[in-house]
Amino acid sequence: MSHALQFYIDGEWVDPAAPARLPVIDPSTEEAYAEIALGGAADVDRAVAAARRAFPAFSRTTRAERLALMRRLLAVYESRLPEMAEAISREMGAPRPFALASQAAIGTAHLARMIETLESFEFEQRRGATMVVREPIGVVGMITPWNWPMNQIMCKVAPALAAGCTMVLKPSEIAPMSGLLFAEICHEAGLPKGVFNLVNGDGPSVGDAMSRHPGIDMMSFTGSTRAGILVAKSSADTIKRVHQELGGKSANILLPDVDLETAVTKGVQGCFGNSGQSCNAPTRMFVPADRHDEAARIAARAADAFKVGPADAEATQLGPVVSQVQYDKIQGLIETGMREGARLVAGGPGRPDGLNRGYFVRPTVFADVTPDMTIAREEIFGPVLSILSYESEEEVAELANDTVYGLASYIQSSDIDRARALAARMRTGNVYINYPAWDAGAPFGGYKQSGNGREYAEFGLDEFLEIKGIVGYGA
Repeated sequence: MSHALQFYIDGEWVDPAAPARLPVIDPSTEEAYAEIALGGAADVDRAVAAARRAFPAFSRTTRAERLALMRRLLAVYESRLPEMAEAISREMGAPRPFALASQAAIGTAHLARMIETLESFEFEQRRGATMVVREPIGVVGMITPWNWPMNQIMCKVAPALAAGCTMVLKPSEIAPMSGLLFAEICHEAGLPKGVFNLVNGDGPSVGDAMSRHPGIDMMSFTGSTRAGILVAKSSADTIKRVHQELGGKSANILLPDVDLETAVTKGVQGCFGNSGQSCNAPTRMFVPADRHDEAARIAARAADAFKVGPADAEATQLGPVVSQVQYDKIQGLIETGMREGARLVAGGPGRPDGLNRGYFVRPTVFADVTPDMTIAREEIFGPVLSILSYESEEEVAELANDTVYGLASYIQSSDIDRARALAARMRTGNVYINYPAWDAGAPFGGYKQSGNGREYAEFGLDEFLEIKGIVGYGA
């Protein structure tokens, strides 16, 4: 990529204010295959200034003008979908078919849904003599993670464009190539100068400078709860809006009436998707106590069936995790689970046989996990499943909610009324009943330490709008 050592600011590719570089590592090989420039506060200042200059004109564009712009962006994005899939696969280790069909394609889905949302969204509402108006919040700072790069970039950029906001994006420095490619796509689509800006860098340098910047009106952050706290604290002095989608430790409740073979197998697949690197992964499987051992045997078979390998290998179902840091964290938590007395029924420490290089984790299942164990409480972010037991629906509801997180929960039952009743008790932003198809129109976000605000469709658009009441507007 010809612009890897530059930033995209004010409609141009520009050099960083100070020379600093970071290698980009292929997690399948542990080798650097590219370098990016690392920015700092001066680069953020330049990008924010461009966004502020662009805001007055862009905020006054019509719905039709923004729709035309977003449709051009969608067309260009779709034309470069294979490139995007290749970039994501290489930078974060997603198997090639998965990178194309899910990782890259999800950006298409979000942008298309936001176009549909904008077509009918009500920005003005009369209430007697008062007019209630929804207006763009201003300049938005965006910090996105490495695990679903285009999902999170598009979940922020699409509603910002629909609202009439201008923006500065800092993609993850661990998986930055997809973000750079997206900037090329924005340029090719003809976004006005200063509407979209990109500065690469790490959290302490660029992320903190964005959060503290008085010229940024809103921070939209997706990542760990730990980093989200830092963004919120840095943003507090300027009273800017902070929108966060953070960590999770999602429960998957299998009620006694399920087909256990199907429910457990799908639960393992859901947990291990994207190499377990999804904030809403169903990592805590709750099964009736009298069927715990049976569930453990099924889960072990399902885990052992996964083919682990390099992202570009044809048969690979489970690629590497993203980095040495992530690999070491997962290994430490697997060892902690064993030390605290959980029963290992599949996988375990170390790499799978035959894979001596790359950040590959053995698909791992623990049985006899108790709620106090570390692996039942901490977000592992790898292909590691914990199986816990329960005696009653009352107990399992309490156990599922006994976490600082509240992003998602999963319920499996052959009785939809029973599942709905239990869903009403879940303290999570999303509840998924019987492994449904993904829905780009469902609000996405969490309770408690999983964040605040929502993404997707009109729920995401609302986050980028201010509400103005004009009283005495007229009858």
